Amino acid sequence: MEYQILNTSTCLLVLLVFIPTGLGICPSSCKCSGNDRNVDCSGRNLTVLPQGLQDNLTYLNLSFNQFVDLDHQLTRFTNLRTLDISNNWLKNVPAHLPKSLWELYATNNNIKVLQKLDTAYQWNLRVLDISRNMVERAVLINNTLSSLKFLNLSSNKLWTVPTNMPYNIETVDLSNNFLSQILPGTLVRLQHLTSLYLHNNKFSYIPDKAFDQLSQLQVITLYNNPWSCSDNQTIPYVLQWVQGTAARVLGAPCAEQPWTSTAPAPAQPTALDSSPMIKGTKAADREASAAAPEPTKVTKTHKQLKAKEVPPLGTQSPPALFPGTDSPNGPQEAAATRTILVQDSTEGNASLAPATGSSTTPMTLSITSGMPTNYSKMPQSTTATLRKEEATPGVPSRAMVGASILLLWLDLETAGKLLLSPH
Repeated sequence: MEYQILNTSTCLLVLLVFIPTGLGICPSSCKCSGNDRNVDCSGRNLTVLPQGLQDNLTYLNLSFNQFVDLDHQLTRFTNLRTLDISNNWLKNVPAHLPKSLWELYATNNNIKVLQKLDTAYQWNLRVLDISRNMVERAVLINNTLSSLKFLNLSSNKLWTVPTNMPYNIETVDLSNNFLSQILPGTLVRLQHLTSLYLHNNKFSYIPDKAFDQLSQLQVITLYNNPWSCSDNQTIPYVLQWVQGTAARVLGAPCAEQPWTSTAPAPAQPTALDSSPMIKGTKAADREASAAAPEPTKVTKTHKQLKAKEVPPLGTQSPPALFPGTDSPNGPQEAAATRTILVQDSTEGNASLAPATGSSTTPMTLSITSGMPTNYSKMPQSTTATLRKEEATPGVPSRAMVGASILLLWLDLETAGKLLLSPH
């Protein structure tokens, strides 16, 4: 008796081993995990469902195959949570999908219409991705898709923003379509919407109050749309909404239009700026201040003398190059009009302009006086000492002392002639 019971038990075990539905053996064309409840059949050039799929699947990946029709073939998987049918040749969302679905990915197919029955009973669906298809019309029903959080209809052929979108939705991607209008009331009830992507469409304006109820919105994309920036009747609403919303707006409409620019107008020259020499000197001082906000000590090297060009009176002089610089013409050009900025640790920037080659009037202004004609032949240490001496405020330069003596001598000579002349 015990022997018969033992034989019976052995036979039952053998039957269980060889029955595919009993142990859920993974189909040969797929990869399985999680007690064969997670099945990946992607990239197998399948045209029909593989044999041996058990009914209690929770994950099924059929992407990158050649399915044309899956209507009524997936209904029996009543525990299915995630279904991926992307990158196939499907012309519609499969009919009678299991109501247990949480995520449906049907991107990159040939779907033209999202019918109301495709989602009518999907109360548990949280993610619906039908991007990169040929959808021209998406029909949704009120009070369906009550659990949906993410809706992706990007890269399709939609002309109007879909109506009756579920109230609890948080992210809607409608980018890369042909959208040009939003019907009244389309977005009014989307109180939980946080992300709205509308870039790369055909919007020229947004109807009044279309975005007013999006109180939880955090991100919105509006770039690459043909906004009617010159139309004062339709565009003001979206411009005012962009200015007032707390959401992050990527690609604000008409942001590059001239009439929206807030750049200040250039300042008009004042009466004190009438002289070209004064203008050039002031501009050089401002430029030097911006370039060197902190004064530095002066050393006896010519490379630390910073030269700024000053517009000359009359014609433009050739640029001046000083000893110690890389000059193609050598030091012969050192007599051109320049402004030398010498920075001291105790004094500010001092602007000094050497004379232009002519020595007839070497001291018309203090900023151009005291430059000898043989400046380029002087030793570097002597030149630095001369420039430092002239840059010291309150201490007269050698050339200025010489000029003062010359003027005094001329005054005395003139006075003597007047005294000796007959009346």
